[in-house]
Amino acid sequence: MTTQTERPATPVARILVIGYGVLAYALFLGAFVYTMGFLANVGVPRGIDDGPTAPLAVAIVVNSALLGLFAVQHSVMARPWFKRWWTRIIPPSIERSTYVLAATLILILLLWQWRAMPDTVWSVGIGWVAALLFVLYAFGWLLVVGSTFAIDHFDLFGLRQVAARARSRAYDGPGFRQPLLYRLVRHPIMVGFIIAFWAAPEMSTGRLLFAVLGTAYTVVAVRFEEHDLRKLHGADYDRYAARVPRFVPGTARAARG
Repeated sequence: MTTQTERPATPVARILVIGYGVLAYALFLGAFVYTMGFLANVGVPRGIDDGPTAPLAVAIVVNSALLGLFAVQHSVMARPWFKRWWTRIIPPSIERSTYVLAATLILILLLWQWRAMPDTVWSVGIGWVAALLFVLYAFGWLLVVGSTFAIDHFDLFGLRQVAARARSRAYDGPGFRQPLLYRLVRHPIMVGFIIAFWAAPEMSTGRLLFAVLGTAYTVVAVRFEEHDLRKLHGADYDRYAARVPRFVPGTARAARG
């Protein structure tokens, strides 16, 4: 468990801190909901297969760079060494909110600058199969959201940190817990993302690129995350990893971590 303390905040500072955290969360929430519609080409002004196009090679480079920027920001700003350096510049109470805000702004850039690659890779013509894939797509996002609440949604997105600062209380980070979803797989949030990436009745070239690169980043990112968790929680995490698989419940890899 991590405890952060700061000097007592003035009333104005308390308002600014809580306002900053709420703003970062609100922007994230809007971008997150838009992304669900964006990938499915449903309910948003511009889906992944809409908007400006470019020659295939250019579109691949631009879109890969946008996804790469998102991946680098997520990975670098989440590392303990970066947090130690970063909190010398900004107050620890807004570190997580700043991470959320940076990720959201890059996601907005991705949604804005994405180059459509609408050529069809596959199309499911059977109505009930297409409906099943839409249900699976929705389930993926539901798993993502549900998994955040299973641990601590408001801590994950920085609201608990800014609330503690606004009340002039020390922030105690969450300890090592294993709620239900996390007893099935070690990374249910990432499993939800992977399901949402691939559950597509209509798979375009652009969405396939998104799914491939998004999945590759997920697989790499959890390695870094688990390295940090092992350093933080030691033998407790090793025992956990020995009995719970990363992504697929009940797989033989659970025994090897």
